[in-house]
Amino acid sequence: MTDLVVVSLEAWDEVWRRNQYLVSGLLDADPDLRALFVEPPDDPLHAVRSGSRPRFGHGLRQVADRLWTFRSVKALPRRLDAGADERMARAALRAAQQLGMTDPVLWINDPGAAAVARGSGLRTFYDMTDDWIAADRPVAERERLDAGERWLLATADTVIACSPELVRRKRDQRADIVLVRNAVDVARYREPTPRPADVPAGPYALYVGTLHRDRLDVELCVQTAQGLGSGGRLVLVGPNALSSEDSARLRESGAVLLGARPRDAVPGYLQHAAVLLVPHRVTAFTESLDPLKLYEYQAVGRPVVSTPVAGFRDSGDPRVVVAEGSAFSDAVRAVVAEPVEAPIADQTWVAEPVEASSLSADWSDRVAQVRTLLEG
Repeated sequence: MTDLVVVSLEAWDEVWRRNQYLVSGLLDADPDLRALFVEPPDDPLHAVRSGSRPRFGHGLRQVADRLWTFRSVKALPRRLDAGADERMARAALRAAQQLGMTDPVLWINDPGAAAVARGSGLRTFYDMTDDWIAADRPVAERERLDAGERWLLATADTVIACSPELVRRKRDQRADIVLVRNAVDVARYREPTPRPADVPAGPYALYVGTLHRDRLDVELCVQTAQGLGSGGRLVLVGPNALSSEDSARLRESGAVLLGARPRDAVPGYLQHAAVLLVPHRVTAFTESLDPLKLYEYQAVGRPVVSTPVAGFRDSGDPRVVVAEGSAFSDAVRAVVAEPVEAPIADQTWVAEPVEASSLSADWSDRVAQVRTLLEG
């Protein structure tokens, strides 16, 4: 295998997710491999309606050795432009051809991008990271995603899924789905890092992840921030996809929204937190996840308070407290009041001894698993 075209649900940016860890690891493992990372198309009309600055895609852009990105534009809503998906698929394939990729393996992460596989005839590798059919989406969008996923499950050469629950749900459509769970860069998360300068003074309870109502229980976060009072602050680190009203409510409750931080900065926020939080909603969608946070939180060895969501609910980790409602905010307040082996403010975090058997799986293990599947 010398060429890979990855049609992703996220852009290649400083906030690393599953796709980036796997693709970067594959490039490191194979000096002959080249990869084109196809980012989600820009939607300038939607950006204007939501008050954001519109963007208009970009052509081939080299971001690392043997790695390029490409982003097209969705000029009109699909209800007005029935051929939008096919046109964007052709643009992605033309970008691959410009790089001389004549017979790449097509890696599909976005079920809505099935048109790329349908129009190409390329060998296809489908990576299921979430059950987007179970997410709260408009009917038309959910039907489009469902149609794309059904086609991919029936047609793709290889299908992998990040969680046992996803494998179970889709087994009636595809019997040979391979489980490839998430992981963490253990060495990077265990490397002692100074306390970030932009967190509030004193102890803080931390959530790291995209702020989106698909996952985040905003009301529980407000309750938790208010419950901490003067004893500490709730800090949220990650891209903010919440409405302006939700963001304002969080700030009014005393929460600090720091926004996205580069991947190399994230371990420092985790290491110096009094407690790490998973204030997620428990829904059919969140039950399909294998949270990256599970692995990242475990790697730094800090106390965790989580709602009863997949991964954390059954982790068996004695550092994880599972609670709901007022019991959640009470548990957070208790840990902040008497932090467990809390790092001293402004000093470098020192890695607590953690048994090797309880450390999270490393991304290198997952890369080796995916590489074997791709080579097959």
